Amino acid sequence: MNPDNPVALVLGAIKGIGRGIGLALAQKNVRVALNYYDWEDSLDDLKQTFSGLEDRYRLFQTDLRSPRHARELVQKVMAHYGRLDILINNIERGGWPVVHGPYVESQWDLEMETTLRAKWWICDAAMPFLKASGNGVVINLSSIAGIVGRFGPASLIFNDGYAAANRAISSFTETWARVGAPEVRVNEIMLGIFQTRHAEATRGWGLLTAAQQQAIRDHTLLGRTGTISDVVKSVLFMIDDAPFMTGTVMRLDGGYVLGGERVQPIPEGVV
Repeated sequence: MNPDNPVALVLGAIKGIGRGIGLALAQKNVRVALNYYDWEDSLDDLKQTFSGLEDRYRLFQTDLRSPRHARELVQKVMAHYGRLDILINNIERGGWPVVHGPYVESQWDLEMETTLRAKWWICDAAMPFLKASGNGVVINLSSIAGIVGRFGPASLIFNDGYAAANRAISSFTETWARVGAPEVRVNEIMLGIFQTRHAEATRGWGLLTAAQQQAIRDHTLLGRTGTISDVVKSVLFMIDDAPFMTGTVMRLDGGYVLGGERVQPIPEGVV
């Protein structure tokens, strides 16, 4: 990480994974612009979490579904800090089948506008300034829904539109890596089932039966759901310790995609 107080724009920062990433960066002397749109009841918790770091963060409230608002957010960050070095592209809206039931048009549109389109608008607006930094970093946060879709134990968690949006994000990652090179490294962390995203501490998780929850853990090779700390460590690795990595999709899922049937022992054979 640059020693001269770089600036990071962290989306979805009011709680959960976004807030955890923002806090970790602030603790490493990065100046962080924390964007949120809703969940205002979490603002007091955020401010308490950043107690003692008030000089290292600034809050912005923006509805990033609008291309104009995305450009305005980047302009506000530049006006305040004068530079932009890191973009944590952590914005999404997922529809749980167990929560929302059958699809309606408004839910589909919300997922596409937030999970997919907003990521594109904000990265497009930020890219010229990230390139100007000379050592820019973009990290897209996505979901293994883009691989597994509505299937298996996660079929109560991932729906079709959310899965389709997340598969498309990987295409964005590869394109942006080409656009940003060599000044900007663009990588993606594809998340599995995490405590504040699709697992514990979410409304949908509480609607699953104990057996349904355990089926998800059993399908995960490491036998647990992910934590905010798991994500933060991967983000810091990509920023600090992966200078030759760009255009890469890192799957951080505890082995969910590989899970299910276990490998059987090799038989004794007949010869």
